[in-house]
Amino acid sequence: MHKLYLITLLVLASFSSFANDVIKVTSTIKEVTLYLNGARLKRTASVQLNLGKNELRLPNLSTDIDESSIQVSGLNNVNVLSINYAINYLEKKDKSEAISKLISSKDQLLLEKDILTNKLTGLDKELDLLRSNQRVNSNETDLSLEKIKQISSYYRERTTAILNKKYTIAKKIQALDIQINKLTNEIHKTEADSKEERGEILLKLDAPTSTSLNLIVTYNVANAGWFPEYDLKSKNTNSDLDITYKANVYQKTGTPWKNVSVTLSTGDPSLNNNKPKLDSKRLHFVYGSRKLNHRTRTNSNYKYNPTIKRVKGTINGNDYPLPGVAITIPGTNVSTVTDFDGNYSLEVPLNAKKIEFSYVGFKTEIVPIHSSTINIDMEEDIDSLSEVVVIGYGTKEKSTISKAISGRAAGVQIRGANSLRAQETKQEYNENVTAKEEGITNTTFKIKKLYTIESNNETTAIEIDKFNLPTTYTHYVAPELNENVFLTATLSNWEKFNLLTGEANVYFEGNYAGKALIEPNGTTEKLVLSLGVDPTISVERKAPQNLKSKSFIGTNRIVDKSYEITIKNNKSISVNLIVEDRIPITDNKEIKIEDVLTNDAKYDSKKGILKWKITIPSKQMVKKQFSYRVKFPKGKRINL
Repeated sequence: MHKLYLITLLVLASFSSFANDVIKVTSTIKEVTLYLNGARLKRTASVQLNLGKNELRLPNLSTDIDESSIQVSGLNNVNVLSINYAINYLEKKDKSEAISKLISSKDQLLLEKDILTNKLTGLDKELDLLRSNQRVNSNETDLSLEKIKQISSYYRERTTAILNKKYTIAKKIQALDIQINKLTNEIHKTEADSKEERGEILLKLDAPTSTSLNLIVTYNVANAGWFPEYDLKSKNTNSDLDITYKANVYQKTGTPWKNVSVTLSTGDPSLNNNKPKLDSKRLHFVYGSRKLNHRTRTNSNYKYNPTIKRVKGTINGNDYPLPGVAITIPGTNVSTVTDFDGNYSLEVPLNAKKIEFSYVGFKTEIVPIHSSTINIDMEEDIDSLSEVVVIGYGTKEKSTISKAISGRAAGVQIRGANSLRAQETKQEYNENVTAKEEGITNTTFKIKKLYTIESNNETTAIEIDKFNLPTTYTHYVAPELNENVFLTATLSNWEKFNLLTGEANVYFEGNYAGKALIEPNGTTEKLVLSLGVDPTISVERKAPQNLKSKSFIGTNRIVDKSYEITIKNNKSISVNLIVEDRIPITDNKEIKIEDVLTNDAKYDSKKGILKWKITIPSKQMVKKQFSYRVKFPKGKRINL
């Protein structure tokens, strides 16, 4: 009776277990929408549901899924009871075919190395044996001189042969070590990360009848995205600039994307979408003992570029280089400081995404690592300085420029202020993009070709567009800051191509000229790009030696300043050159700027900027002069 009762319980338990079995579903990624930071994946799966409640498990997914973004469609009359996302720490990720081949090749080389090492050990043992037995037994007096010569010759020849073989084997092992190190580095580069655990989505569905479904599951993932890159090519200064607009796609989600349809979006779901609320500001007295507030500016117009390995640049504040600026990679111990000229250079650790610039009296700047050259104009934090030190009279006028990351698409009209999407272009946009679609806040490019994008540290380049723009070339120099002459290209009609802030490879006259940073500004009609330094134009800025620079009148101190700018065109053709310099301005009534002589320069007295537009014939020299006088109270110092 007791046995019958146990059997009945086991049968019931088995039926109950069968009824609650979780259905393992194999799904495939079909479509990917890549944002500037993050991606949205669309998975499809065919499932057979039983009548009633069904529990489905979609395994082997990324561990970077945003659970709140998961959506399920293609349900017909089936009801969704619950959607859950979890990490499965027992299930390990599948190695990609590329990594499997690399690991197999590395294992084969390690086996060859072990065999050679064993041979080397055997030769060492034989050499030790020869050395221990090379002494002729002194008790044996019947050995002839000929016999001793034969034994000595054998030991010498065998020892030499062993040493030669050891050298040959050691060289082979050395060559194998080089190959093994290369494969190891390639495996590390190909692998997305060291995490092996996998994510999974658990669905509980209630089916009114037994039915077949083609499920569609969409969700957002981190550790993926794209960033723009440009190729700028010009034959000479008489031709328009040819621009290739590319998207560099990356993903480190731990799951390869095989033959997927790709859509590029200029949107960024990771940004804070909450609008700021501006409250009233009440003035009050503060004291030196009060702790300084930490004010940080974060620029969202720049997007992370995972290919950057080293960053360099110059840090300025109030239009002057700042020495001693602390530059750090947040979350790491990697840091440096700027030199006397405000320059810095910093190695970028693997997976580092942001760089921080901080300096006493200026707002801390945090920007994504978007370019190999990052120059920062730090903004003075007047409020912080006033809490500990008197900063003088007057205020510093500041201006900010809003850098738009998306322009207006030509020929695309938005249907209304409340419309969420614009009218889709009926005709194909170009040979690479099926359609370009502009919404209220972003633009999308649907790519024609299917792509396979592995989960690793590499990027996949996708061409978005290729075009040329009307271009005007001009040379530019600001000798107070830099006596190098830069060739600039001014582009018109750039808005319709939806250019984003990104790095550009510059090719001029068939040669690689370096890199430039494209920073589209939605408020300007023309886009000005720097194409690099032209060494064939020489510029020198100096003050005449016979000028009396300092004197006193009554209670005031007087400083006379005069400068001469010499420009020589060493090119075989004439050039158009813009020269800019400056005369200081002041809001302080005790500081006076007098006797300003600008000669033939165009002078903006509000900003203190001098500007010359010069055409210099070949092999000719031009000189420009300007001067001014500064008067201020004796016993005080100014930042002249």
